[in-house]
Amino acid sequence: MSEEKVETKQDKQREAIMEALEDVIDPELGIDIVNLGLIYGIEIEGTACTVTMTLTTMGCPLSDMISNDIHNAAESVDGIDTCDINLVWYPIWDMSKMSRFAQIALGING
Repeated sequence: MSEEKVETKQDKQREAIMEALEDVIDPELGIDIVNLGLIYGIEIEGTACTVTMTLTTMGCPLSDMISNDIHNAAESVDGIDTCDINLVWYPIWDMSKMSRFAQIALGING
């Protein structure tokens, strides 16, 4: 039964982290990283979380700025003290990963 509560708590924290990450804006595109489809997953272990994500392009010149914003957003969630970023390049990001909102905002017909 306590395992169920832990899972529920982690689900709520994962959801809260995703909501916080919606405030992290890709400065080049002006859209948040969640709606751009850059977040592939969030793992929580104790008070630490790991955000698995990608960037729109390899060698993105703004990755340090985005990384700092991700740390601040995730660590603003109750019960999360530290955040690691697992930057991956597979699956490769493409425009199909964007939400309908992001596609409309960028004028892309989806």
